[in-house]
Amino acid sequence: MRIESAKDTLLLLLKSLPMGCYFNIYGFGSNFESFYPQSVEYNQKTMDQALKRVKKMKADMGGTEILEPLKHIYSQPCYPDHPRQLFIFTDGEVENTKEVLDLVKHHAHSHRCFSFGIGEGASTALITGMAREGSGHAQFITGTDRMQPKVMQSLRFALQLAVDNISVDWTLPDGITVDTLSPQINVLFQGQRSLIYAQLKGESSGGSEGTVTVKYSLKDQPVTNQLHFCLKPSEETGLAVHRLAARTLIRSLEQEERSGDAYFESRIVELSVQAGVSSVHTAFIAVNKDSRQIVEGPLLQRRVQTYDVYQQRALLGLQLGCSVVNAVRSHDGIDEQSFHCSKMLGSFSKKAIKAAPDPQKDPLLQLVSLQKASGCWELDATLADVFGKTEDELTNQKPAQVDGSVWATLLALIWLYGCKIEQQVEWQFVAMKAASWIGSQKVGDLSQCLCVGNVLLGSQVTKETLGI
Repeated sequence: MRIESAKDTLLLLLKSLPMGCYFNIYGFGSNFESFYPQSVEYNQKTMDQALKRVKKMKADMGGTEILEPLKHIYSQPCYPDHPRQLFIFTDGEVENTKEVLDLVKHHAHSHRCFSFGIGEGASTALITGMAREGSGHAQFITGTDRMQPKVMQSLRFALQLAVDNISVDWTLPDGITVDTLSPQINVLFQGQRSLIYAQLKGESSGGSEGTVTVKYSLKDQPVTNQLHFCLKPSEETGLAVHRLAARTLIRSLEQEERSGDAYFESRIVELSVQAGVSSVHTAFIAVNKDSRQIVEGPLLQRRVQTYDVYQQRALLGLQLGCSVVNAVRSHDGIDEQSFHCSKMLGSFSKKAIKAAPDPQKDPLLQLVSLQKASGCWELDATLADVFGKTEDELTNQKPAQVDGSVWATLLALIWLYGCKIEQQVEWQFVAMKAASWIGSQKVGDLSQCLCVGNVLLGSQVTKETLGI
C-alpha cells in the first residue's frame, strides 16, 4: 500500500511541476538507481518517460541506505537560476543518521530538503533532521493519513522564494536577561508558523513589557515583524510551557551530541530528569505506588486465534506473533515455533491478497494522469469517462469555433472546482497550469463556453473562480 501511495504521489508531483524546471527521480534501498544520469528539462517527453518508470516501481530494493544516493545527487551540478529542491520519501531508519545529516547540512547552501516519513517505522531524527539541516520542511504520514495533501503542501513551500538573513532580537527592561532555547531559525514559509522558546531571567523594577523582533530578507527586500508581550502573565499555566521548552532544548542538544562531546549527554540527562521529558538517554518506568518498587517482568507472548472469518485480523495477529517470538528467542536462532508461525503468515498473506478485489481507480488521479505537461487535456473517451459522460456528449456540446483541447481543459477545470473542491490542496498546481494554458490560447466567447460546460457537468463555477 505504501509503494502504491508513493506512486500516486509521484504522479501528482510530476503533473504539478512548472514548465521550464529540471527534475530527476531516485529509487533507493540497499543500492540505488536514478531515472536519468542527471536532471532533465521538464517537458511532455521526459514526463511520459518518468511516468512509465513510476508505474513499474516496486518495494523491492532492500533496506534503507540513503547516504550514497544523496552523495550522488550532490555530485551533480546545479543549473544556474534553478535552486535544487530535494524531496525524500522513506519508511525506515538508517544506522548512519549523523553522516546523513552532516552531508545535508554541508550542501544546504545549494538546495532545500523536504522529507517525508511514511508509517510508524520512519525515523523521527532522520526526517526532522534532514528538513532542519536542509532548510526545508518535514512531514509524517501515519495511520490513515493521505500522502498527497501533505506532499503538495511541501511543494507549495518549495516553489516559494527563499527567506534569507533571519534574525531574532529581544528588547527587555533593565534587570531581565534572555536565554534562547530553540535552535536558530534558518527557514520561514508563508502559511507556516515557527515557535521560539526562550527563558527570561531576573527581576525588573521598571517596565512590565518586552518585545521580540524577527527580521529577514525576501527578494532582497527587508521585512520586520514585531511582537509585544507582558512579563506578568495573568493565567497560571503550570509547567506545560516549561516542559515544551525543555523538550525543544533537549532535541537541540541531541543534535549537538552528534559531535561526540560527553558534556551534551550529561546535560540532556539533567534536563530530562528535571523536566520529566524523555530523551535518547532516559526513559519512563512504571513504579508501584504502594511498595515504591519498580514494576519489572519478562516479555509476554499473546496468542491470537486465526479463524478464516477473521482473516484480516488474523494476518495482523500473526505478524505481531512472529515479531514477539523472534524478539524473545533471537539469541537461540529461529526455533520450530517461529518457523511454523512464518509459514502460516505466508499462507494467510497469499490468501488475503488473492481474495482482495482490484482497487477502483481514483477519478481525481485518473484526471490528473491525462493532463499534458503544458497543462492542457485532450478531448477523448478516457477524459469523458472521468466525468461519467461519453465522448460524443462532450463533442456535441462543444461550442463552435472552440478548439477541442481548450474545451477539454475548461471542462477539467470546471469538474475540479465543482466536484473536488475539498481536495484542492492536491490539484491546485495542476489547475494553475491549466488556467495559464487556456490564457495563452485564443478563445472566443469564454463566458459562453463556461456556461455550456457548467450545464453539461451540473456545476456553477465562475470565471473568477477558475482564475482565467
